[in-house]
Amino acid sequence: MNERIVFLDTVHSILFDRLNAEGMSCSWETDMSRDSIMNGALNDIHGIVLRSRLTLDSSLLDAMPQLKWIARSGAGLENIDTESAEARGIRVINSPEGNADSVGEHVVGQLLMLLHKLHTGHQHVQQGGWDREAHRGSELGAKTVGIIGYGNMGSAFAQRLSGFGCRLLAQDLIKRGFHGEYGVEEVELATIFEHCDVVSLHVPLTEITRKMVNTDWIQRFKKPVILINSSRGAVVETTAVVAGLDSGHLQGAILDVIEYEKKSLEGLSARPEALDNLSSDERVVLSPHVAGWSHESYFKLSNVLADKVLRNS
Repeated sequence: MNERIVFLDTVHSILFDRLNAEGMSCSWETDMSRDSIMNGALNDIHGIVLRSRLTLDSSLLDAMPQLKWIARSGAGLENIDTESAEARGIRVINSPEGNADSVGEHVVGQLLMLLHKLHTGHQHVQQGGWDREAHRGSELGAKTVGIIGYGNMGSAFAQRLSGFGCRLLAQDLIKRGFHGEYGVEEVELATIFEHCDVVSLHVPLTEITRKMVNTDWIQRFKKPVILINSSRGAVVETTAVVAGLDSGHLQGAILDVIEYEKKSLEGLSARPEALDNLSSDERVVLSPHVAGWSHESYFKLSNVLADKVLRNS
């Protein structure tokens, strides 16, 4: 194929190996800076592979005039100017199918942990206690769970919930016709606000969803809910979660992502008081943006990208 491909982030080597096997010339450039690209370091490449380290805006795309495709390992495309890419005839490929299973399992695990007080029970026994009543849990099967965003991640979550016997409501701004899949009821957002005990966010980060979950949004629920976010941190205002827990509008919160993450998603840019408040609250379960980052998904994310790149090359 004689195409030159550059890997700007570390991904599973199966993608590198499969593209090389098809005659593409691949190289690792995981330390290459934006300035280097702007100065012409990639002016003759045909494809790039990345995660979140760099933001591909129109200026950076102009510095790669031969670029034919961008392969983003994972689901989110917020670090890629997709409109500018489309205008230049550059194909943008991602691999949400690769980590949907991991997200579905992770979120169910965190929800069970919170409902059955597994995190506090474990710590309690470690510290020498044996208070059974204080660690009495609630059954997932007795809950109504709302899923906002019914793409790969939302449907994977629904699939895993389908065996618990809970009522499943789902809403999506774009996707339609999924009523009945895994027992899901396809509803409008108002129905989720009225009936749900748990609400889980599986939406991309867009201008519509950025800071979508604020105090007013949380207060629209008819009863206290458990809020779950495993999508992008900027979808939820952290201070609104703290306020919701204090006011009783939130019964609990499960956050795999947080708005204070760096753009690369590796580490935090700040750790304000709101995050410290959540960290010390027993009604909260946190994890460091790893819902979709299992050992299995690391392979699948790259293998799915290889399938998609080679299918259209």
